[in-house]
Order: sequence, then C-alpha cells, then structure tokens
Amino acid sequence: MKKKVLLMGASGSGKTSMRSLIFSNNPASLTSRLGATIDVEQNHVRFLGDLILNLWDCGGQDAFMDSYLSIQQSTIFQHVGVMIYVFEVETRNMEKDLDYYKACLQALKKYSPNAAVFLLVHKMDLARGPKAETLARKSKELKEASGDAEVTVFGTSIYDESLYNAWSRIVHILIPNASVLSRHLAKLASACSATEVVLFERTTFLVIATSTPPPPPPTASAAASASSSAKTNGHTSFGTSQEDREVESNPDPHKMAPTRYERTSELIKAFKYSCARVREDFHALEMELPEFTAVLDELTRNTYVLIVVHDPTIETAALRMNIRLARSKFEELQGDSLLS
Repeated sequence: MKKKVLLMGASGSGKTSMRSLIFSNNPASLTSRLGATIDVEQNHVRFLGDLILNLWDCGGQDAFMDSYLSIQQSTIFQHVGVMIYVFEVETRNMEKDLDYYKACLQALKKYSPNAAVFLLVHKMDLARGPKAETLARKSKELKEASGDAEVTVFGTSIYDESLYNAWSRIVHILIPNASVLSRHLAKLASACSATEVVLFERTTFLVIATSTPPPPPPTASAAASASSSAKTNGHTSFGTSQEDREVESNPDPHKMAPTRYERTSELIKAFKYSCARVREDFHALEMELPEFTAVLDELTRNTYVLIVVHDPTIETAALRMNIRLARSKFEELQGDSLLS
C-alpha cells in the first residue's frame, strides 16, 4: 500500500532538513550540510512494513514552483494523500509564499480533493518575540489564506520535540484503522496494570498509537491565551497550555508531561544515533526510577512498544513477558490494519 506525501514550501524553509531528521536518522547538527533540493526528490519510505510513504520533496525555487503549477501540475498533485506545506517563521517573502501556497491548494483541490493538508510554521527557534503569540498570529494568517479548506497548523523546529509531534500526527492519519491498535494497546495496558502504553514505528520512532487518546491539535486561540506564560518554542508551548486546561477538569495523578510522546521519540532517536556511532545496535531499554518503571522493547518486526507503570510492585520481567505474549496478536492486527 502506497501513500503519496507532498512536501512543499519555499527554498530554504527547512523541508529537506526535517525529512533527513525524521526518516534518515540524522541529528539536527548535521542538517546544515544538506544542499538545496533540485526539482523533485522522491523517496519510498517503508513504514510499518507494507505501508510505503511515497515522499515527494519538492524544491522551492521559483522556477520549480512555476513548473509544478503549470506543465507538471497533474503529475505533482494527482493521487496525493497528504500535502505538507512548510513556511519559515521569519520569512521576508510571506506574500509570495502565500501566493504559491494558495495556487498549490487550488491544484490539490482539483486533482486530490480528499487530501489532508498540514501547514508547518518552521524554524520556531528563530522566532522573534513570544513564541506562542507568533504561532497564533501565523496560524490565523494561514487559515485565512486557506479559505474554506480544512488545514492543521503546527509550529516546529528541528532542535526540539515539536517536529516529532507534528509528523506523528501527520503519519497517524495515513494508517488505516489506527484506532483498532489503540484499543488493543489499552487491553495490553490493563493486563500489565500500566499507566500507559505507546506504540512507535521502528525506524522513525514516530508515535503510531497510544493506549490513551492523544490530545487534539491545539487552536490558535489556545496559544494566544497562553502567550504570557509560554517559555518554550514551537508547538510544545502551544500544546501545553491546552493540556493545562484539560488537566484542571481531568486531573492526572501522575502528572505526565503533555509532550511525553514526541520527547520520547526525540530522545530515543538521539540514543540510537549515539549507539550507531560506536557501532552498536539498539535493542531495548529498561528504566526503574523511584517515580515509575518503563520498558521499551520490540513488539513486532516494524514497531517498538513503551510500557510505563507507576506501581512499584510490578517487575520489568513481567512486562517483558507480556510483550512477548502480545507479539503475535499485534503482528496480526498490523497486517489487518494495512490491508483494510
């Protein structure tokens, strides 16, 4: 099963860097070596075994953009599952960027009317002024430019977990019946007396599903109301304010961070890179701390599972045994999900 993903935006907006970070396991420190994309670079990224992301990284120079919107229009915009359009947060050419974006949106409506659209306000680490206010302003501007099209906006940076949050949300909609995986993760959590169970894709370590429903994408108004207290950059502070309000009505006795999923992705990817530098393979991870116990281990050929428990009487050996017992069922579920 192939899913076409368009990655578009102005030259220098950071498209290739984020692709390298997410799909090629390169650290942020090495992205400065990457050159500009020439025309279209196609990559077939195997994701969850039989699901293949056909990733089209489209060069953002004016000549290429003009070509995409004229002679290449049908080729570029046909059969698209997701279009990701990247805007640099401090661009000096926003008017031109919006003109190209609106033209791409019209072409997408013509050739792939059911495609999902995600807008990334990128390089949030370079934003001048309060990050939440900047993101709220940009989100409002982009949604107005989008007209009646349904779009989701994220603030991202390659230097924090916000990029993993955005891409996990994007990839999640491409996985058929992901909700079925979530329901069975909840059953596994119950069997382990676990606080939470999280399923990660093996290569990218993007979040596929969790035993608890993920928070909905935050709105621009949520970011604006939190701007006075936001201290972090990008989507992280943007989402935290909404979580804080939700916690008031549904208190979490364990006080788990709302950015825990994407933060885990970022940390494990960094650890895997460190292992590779010393020619060691990453297999599994166990942590026994005073506050909680966590086990990260292979669940299927294409996934890892993280089990978090707060009951100090539960042994890691019991968690690993439950993971082994669950493997065959999740292999079956994964196959059914992708064939649906």
